[in-house]
Amino acid sequence: LIVASIYSWAIIFDKQKLFKRINQSSIAFEEKFWKSRSAESYYNSLPNKSEDPLTKIFKQGMAELLKSKSRNSETRMNRVSRALEGSAYKEIEIIEKRFTFLATVGSTAPFIGLFGTVWGIMNSFQSIAISRNTSLAIVAPGIAEALFATALGLLAAIPAVVAYNKFNNDAKKYSEKLENFSKRFLTII
Repeated sequence: LIVASIYSWAIIFDKQKLFKRINQSSIAFEEKFWKSRSAESYYNSLPNKSEDPLTKIFKQGMAELLKSKSRNSETRMNRVSRALEGSAYKEIEIIEKRFTFLATVGSTAPFIGLFGTVWGIMNSFQSIAISRNTSLAIVAPGIAEALFATALGLLAAIPAVVAYNKFNNDAKKYSEKLENFSKRFLTII
């Protein structure tokens, strides 16, 4: 549980930085894009490598548009649309990486903690049976283990569930942003 908790926190800090970075870079991209003279001139001014998902999607769409310029309008639109969708899907998949771990920790850690609780209480009852003494000194160590196991389970689960819900919501919003940009981009080509 401790390792899962530490790894969960590492994911949480990583995803917080990721969402902050991609939201800022996407805002900057869109501002520059919609102010540019043309999509093609903006495309040519972009660096070869970018970490911004919106930039990557735009580059995929523009690459497909430039490749299929000689095709009829409907075919070109379909090809560009598929390129945008495929690229957006890949980017969201990258963004959502390790969400499953957070969900798994959030849903299983309380049960692992509960198992530890049951184990600790069983140890307490065994101590009572062995010593034939019901004093607090005999029962306390097992109860303490049980409470510690419960606390560890909750310590791992609560932040994981909160983070999963937040990041899942952020990913949905960002996915909508990518989809809206793609739709708007298709209207200008």
